[in-house]
Amino acid sequence: MSSVKVLLYERTNHLLASLMIALCLVCVSASAQTLTEPAPKTNAPAPAQPAVQAAHPPANSAASAPSRPTVENEASRAVAAPTPGLDPKTGLPLYETIEEDWSSLQVGNSKLEPEEPLVGMVEDQPTYTRTLVQVKWRPGDPIDLWIVLPKGVKKPPVVLYLYNFSEGTDRFRNNGWCERTTGGGVAAVGFVSALSGPRFHDRPMKQWFVSEFQESLGSTAHDVKFILDYLARRGDVDMDRVGMFGEGSGGAIAILAAAADARIKAVDALDPWGDWPNFLAKANFLQEDPDKSRYITPEFLKSVAPLDPVKWLPELKIPVRVQQIRQNEAVPIESKESLKNAAPKQTEVVRFEAVSDLHKREGQGQLFDWIKAHLPAASTAPATPDSRKTSVASEVSPRSDQHKSTTQR
Repeated sequence: MSSVKVLLYERTNHLLASLMIALCLVCVSASAQTLTEPAPKTNAPAPAQPAVQAAHPPANSAASAPSRPTVENEASRAVAAPTPGLDPKTGLPLYETIEEDWSSLQVGNSKLEPEEPLVGMVEDQPTYTRTLVQVKWRPGDPIDLWIVLPKGVKKPPVVLYLYNFSEGTDRFRNNGWCERTTGGGVAAVGFVSALSGPRFHDRPMKQWFVSEFQESLGSTAHDVKFILDYLARRGDVDMDRVGMFGEGSGGAIAILAAAADARIKAVDALDPWGDWPNFLAKANFLQEDPDKSRYITPEFLKSVAPLDPVKWLPELKIPVRVQQIRQNEAVPIESKESLKNAAPKQTEVVRFEAVSDLHKREGQGQLFDWIKAHLPAASTAPATPDSRKTSVASEVSPRSDQHKSTTQR
């Protein structure tokens, strides 16, 4: 299924859920007008609870409410509840009340105020613990952080994981993924980009990650700063040994985030997006988008030009690896070449012909070994390579069909 079709499917589910909530509120209000006695106790299921909850419920929460609420006060609470996705004061959609400069990698004058995080229960596994934490600093945009800590390691180094916009949070719940990412005593923190997965809700159906490209990139780059701030306040990981792994759009954002925040000491980008004029014109998954012509207009390209990884990649002084897959047409070959040419001298550029070639080298958790190995050693500064390293696995020159191969370590 294409990325656009997946997004439409997810948005339809969000819309259906919103309609069901609205229908329930109407039914409760109608019952309040016709009944004068408390409703008998039923076997109806309780309303769905949020994924994470505060450690102590507020005084006016359900935990402190009367044990047998009447239909009248149930209805009054339903009527008084704010409409999901709308600002209760202005009635505007919450996303329209965001005051944020998406054109800049720095938060600057953006009005983003972190709220108290909601911390879920710690899930105990043989070699690691996993905790779901919900953080928020932007109206209507809570973010789920999956924090996975290796056992037996005090203040381990940590790697942030951000996958392509089309990916959700399922892998962060996967025990195998958690075991691989925490192998060797390294913590893992997973999250998803703005306008993707569970973060796409209460929006017009025509909007998606690329249609709101400046917001998607700028918001998520800012998110990394706040996520690192939160991890520093927790105090259970070594903030002098932070890396970031990104895939696809997540690889592009990893490069942007590292350019903005010096706390990131190493970046591993798997087929990152970049070179927006070529990418937006030629990426295969955009060809079926009815609005694709808007993405290559001068106005649209100007809005995202300050957020192009090709602009910021040369500025990085830290260890960087860029892995590219020739047959992945989601990233045009022209964009791959632009990123390779923009990479600073210490960058390790690895090119594969097909995904199967990547799996042969990086399978069984080896994909994450590079970023772990290139984090600074404890209490020491990171070493900066003095020469560019480029290894090639089934490299194909865009000007010929000649294949080059070198032995990989």
